[in-house]
Amino acid sequence: MPLVEITYAPHVAETTLRELGSSLPHLVSLAVECPEEPYDGDLQPGDVEVRFRQLGPFDRSGLDFVIEIRSKYFESRAADRQDRVDRLYEGVAAATGLDDFGIYLSLPVAAWAQGD
Repeated sequence: MPLVEITYAPHVAETTLRELGSSLPHLVSLAVECPEEPYDGDLQPGDVEVRFRQLGPFDRSGLDFVIEIRSKYFESRAADRQDRVDRLYEGVAAATGLDDFGIYLSLPVAAWAQGD
């Protein structure tokens, strides 16, 4: 289950943020899909958590938004992580029409539990 955090500049349009919130669960799921956690295209509650945070007065960023993704480490994911994040970047650019953003993909050793 990927955790996705988007930090965005105050001037980013609400429509862009809505598009990100709508398209990121699918795009991220495609980006982190692997044999250990296959993606069947049918996202369920808790499959991808997306959180938004506007830059504060003391934050510094030269980008319109930064997408940070944390998803459990699997060797199959780690082997081609740069290709994965590059494809995700292209998907987000196509969905938003923007190119002044960055994506950080982190694959920590982790575990997840969830109730029904």
